[in-house]
Amino acid sequence: MTTAYDAVVLAGGAARRLGGVDKPGVRVGGLALLDRVLGACAGARRTVVVGDPRPTVRPVRWTRERRIGTGPVAALDAGAQALLDTEPVPAERDPGVLLVLSADLPFLGGATVGRLLAALDAAPDADAALLTDADGRDQPLVAVYRAGPLRRALDGLRHAHRGLDHLPLRGLTGGLRIVRVPVGPDEPAASFDCDTWEDIATARARIRDHGAVLDEWITAVKTELGLDLDVDTGVLLDLARDAAHGVARPAAPLTTFLVGYAAAKAAEDGTAPADAVAEAARKAAALAQRWAAEQDEAG
Repeated sequence: MTTAYDAVVLAGGAARRLGGVDKPGVRVGGLALLDRVLGACAGARRTVVVGDPRPTVRPVRWTRERRIGTGPVAALDAGAQALLDTEPVPAERDPGVLLVLSADLPFLGGATVGRLLAALDAAPDADAALLTDADGRDQPLVAVYRAGPLRRALDGLRHAHRGLDHLPLRGLTGGLRIVRVPVGPDEPAASFDCDTWEDIATARARIRDHGAVLDEWITAVKTELGLDLDVDTGVLLDLARDAAHGVARPAAPLTTFLVGYAAAKAAEDGTAPADAVAEAARKAAALAQRWAAEQDEAG
């Protein structure tokens, strides 16, 4: 992902179908929905969240609509304006691209954000790249917009309707040139949003599904610890297996801890974090295999 972008996350809805609960703070897989979305857009230069301030996994700027509860178009306008009001980015480095997300997307990840950015970059005449769900429906709150056309469209709506309160999003996207990006096999549930308690229950069950639970857990831990690190989990699992079978069962967690510690020390000396983990795991795995071989010979 090389395209520079800013992010606006809408987190101020009334959540009526959830009984008015603070939806962005509802936890799925141990993480607040808002924190999950912030993890997906961790590559943003600047991030504005439209909603009431609360602790988050990374620093963001907070803002609210001029009149709270007046809908997503008004919230998006407030977020875009807040970016203009932040410390300015020099013109030659201004990304000019806004990633717009709702705060209730538990399965959105960086891969989908990257595909949206790539689609917009590949279509220079387009004003926006929108995700489409499995049924082909546009998702204007999982999208990237060119900042100039987006602000002109917001200004046009403001002039035509004497404000932006309670306007539908289709009124905003209808005047933009759009490229559509279907959900991909890498993140098939990227467009899944949580509007009801049934949706929340479905999301929680999906995260604990045997086929996904490990990846979801690793993502949650990295988000909670503020780690931006991609590692080969298969290597670590193989290491844990070798340590458990070739040495003793308690050796598995202790060995992986020591690998992490060694990798952190190597990273301090300039080694890329992912390379440091891979090298430390390789050495420990080789040691575990030698240990096991000696045990076999002794037997």
